[in-house]
Amino acid sequence: MPEPSPRPPGGGTDLGDHPEEAALAAPAAGGGAKSATGPAGSETAGDLAIVLHSHMPYVEGFGTYPFGEEWLFDAVIRSYLPVLEVADRLTMTITPVLADQLEDEGVQERLRRFLIDWRIAAAEADLDDVPAECRDAVEAELAHYRRVLELLDADGGSPLRSFQRVSEEGRIAIAASSATHAVLPLLATRQGLALQLDAGIRSHRRRFGWDGGFWLPECAYVPGLEWRLAEQGVGWFCADQSRSEEPLDVLSPVGTQAGPIALPIDWEAIQWLWSLDGYPSDPAHAQFAGESLRGVRIWKVGGGGYDPAAAELAARRQAAEFLAAVAARLSKFAASRGRRGLLVFAIDTELLGHWWSEGAIWLREVLAGADKAGVRLLTVPKALAEHEPVERPLRASTWGEDKDLRTWDSPAVADLAWGARRLELRLLRALRTGLRGDGASRAARELLAAQASDWAFLDKRGQAGDYAFQRATAHAEAALQAIDSPAIAAPRMRALAPDLSLSPLLQS
Repeated sequence: MPEPSPRPPGGGTDLGDHPEEAALAAPAAGGGAKSATGPAGSETAGDLAIVLHSHMPYVEGFGTYPFGEEWLFDAVIRSYLPVLEVADRLTMTITPVLADQLEDEGVQERLRRFLIDWRIAAAEADLDDVPAECRDAVEAELAHYRRVLELLDADGGSPLRSFQRVSEEGRIAIAASSATHAVLPLLATRQGLALQLDAGIRSHRRRFGWDGGFWLPECAYVPGLEWRLAEQGVGWFCADQSRSEEPLDVLSPVGTQAGPIALPIDWEAIQWLWSLDGYPSDPAHAQFAGESLRGVRIWKVGGGGYDPAAAELAARRQAAEFLAAVAARLSKFAASRGRRGLLVFAIDTELLGHWWSEGAIWLREVLAGADKAGVRLLTVPKALAEHEPVERPLRASTWGEDKDLRTWDSPAVADLAWGARRLELRLLRALRTGLRGDGASRAARELLAAQASDWAFLDKRGQAGDYAFQRATAHAEAALQAIDSPAIAAPRMRALAPDLSLSPLLQS
């Protein structure tokens, strides 16, 4: 997940105290700057590719509130299904480790029961048990949960099927990722990197097919990585080059000698939403932690009871502001470069709904208003068919703190970073001395789980107590146990990497 940073000046108009006026006050798209002509002959400022990155670490069977399975369930309920309902002309990722869990029948059963017993029933109980100023908030949340139950049941209780159906309908393009969201530049060996890529792409191909799109976990790139991606058939990936490039440079895809095309994400645009005073901080919006004792969000950022109608007006106004700002950036690019620009707006799917309650409403309004605002929405595959990549160097970067690897590889998390590397080397040595069968597969799955970027991210930021550290070290311990005692079964890892092949680890 990217880390929030202060919003730059001019990122939007502060009209949060009067959303009903602000909805009418959004500036005209494009700001009068030069526009570019779309293929249908309509005047548009340029192209927008929204990339929503859907990811959750392996929490199936590993705890409940607030960082175990309930974390996954709330992401499905608040983000994935509401976003999929409105999705159109989007590119989405679903990491293999997330899909592994959503595919599991036990997860599906517990998800539905959680939604009914701990979200719908909680809201129903709150209706007569909250202050009068909060009743509208409870009624809106109850209606939301009931709608999500309808969406879930319509796809047979399978959130994974919801992703597949929306993809089959042509409303989204879906990109693959590595098996467990490991920070690829931090892996110790070429074989370990190949295992992450191979296991992830195998699972993705079985579930969705594959057109070559790939999400680099944490947008972590180092020069040369593109050659390893090319070996696996990757056609494009996103990268954050905002620390080393001029702001308008990021509005062009970048070609690499290895073949895959890099899509620089537009960090300036991302900060309009994901910053300390970005869209979710509007006084009208629901306060993330402002919950009733039963977990219903009933208070607003600006204080007092949450008003769903006022919050929706604010989200609609913010969508108009976003599109106007996108059109202005694209028009500025067209005027200075003489060609259409491609703005890649990449965020975590979970920001929309789970972290920002009104996020799905904002997305719906962005999708509905793009054409009128002079912005052409394209999936990444369609955008790449029309935008010729430029040739320029790519710099090492991530979308994390200070755009480097410190979140996942620094003194604060050195024990996790070096522990994962040692474990990778230990498994390779065991395979070379004869480890095979269930023990080898179990050790490989535990290695994949220990390599997840989430553990260092959560541990460094102190956001989950000891949960992340305990998870990482427990997986490392289990991997060593599998190496030393291969006959021991591993029921807790039942759903991770079902398409695993050990062949990448056996390469010389």
